[in-house]
Amino acid sequence: MSVQYEKKDHIAYVTMNRPEVLNAMDRRMHAELAEIWDDVEEDDDVRVVVLSGAGGRAFSVGQDLKERAQLNQATTFGSRGQTGHPRLTDRFTLSKPVVARVRGYALGGGFELVLACDIVIASEDAVFGLPEVQLGLIAGAGGVFRLPRQLPQKVAMGYLLTGRRMDATTALRYGLVNEVVPVDELDGCVASWTDSLVRAAPLSVRAIKEAALRSLDLPLEEAFTASYLWEERRRRSSDALEGPRAFAEKRDPVWTGDYS
Repeated sequence: MSVQYEKKDHIAYVTMNRPEVLNAMDRRMHAELAEIWDDVEEDDDVRVVVLSGAGGRAFSVGQDLKERAQLNQATTFGSRGQTGHPRLTDRFTLSKPVVARVRGYALGGGFELVLACDIVIASEDAVFGLPEVQLGLIAGAGGVFRLPRQLPQKVAMGYLLTGRRMDATTALRYGLVNEVVPVDELDGCVASWTDSLVRAAPLSVRAIKEAALRSLDLPLEEAFTASYLWEERRRRSSDALEGPRAFAEKRDPVWTGDYS
């Protein structure tokens, strides 16, 4: 298997496992990841995902360019018509939060995966970049679209049009990552975030993620009146009553995550 997948204590651990090629993503990996994302969404016991790369050198350097060269096939925006569609980068309805655990290189499609995650924890040796322009390609897995949304426009265009790399400190300064820590503190930092996410009400987490992301391009007034599937489910759930009740009774809430 080119992806390791483990579920424990409401957390799904997804690890790209091709360290010998810096976790470059080939068709087999994309196919395995697609099945994993389907399972993550369907398993209500899973409340958060940690996405990482095996080995100490890279999160992922993106597409396996040797395989792409052999396929002799040009691609464009999104994964339509490709193995593993929809991939995380264009799987817009995934309701569980995804935490990227980034060590080493996150380049090309690897960086685009990071941009598609909800929370990003990076080690001090992390390096980010979209080198596609230097290869006659485009950052078609969302980099062209997400980077200008997550960085000031001029800064984003500088990186997109040159393929220059960004170190972890710079990524933190621009808000692309939530925390940067020494390598030996990376797992502990990730665990502190996942602990907080698991303690949160699972339906609230899913409702907030959906509403926050879907409303980004809506006028504020329309955002308030739009319909959100997971908010409707949360509002009708017993968890919506459990939180205030637990607070009034001075006890920890017991979340079921059940919805009708």
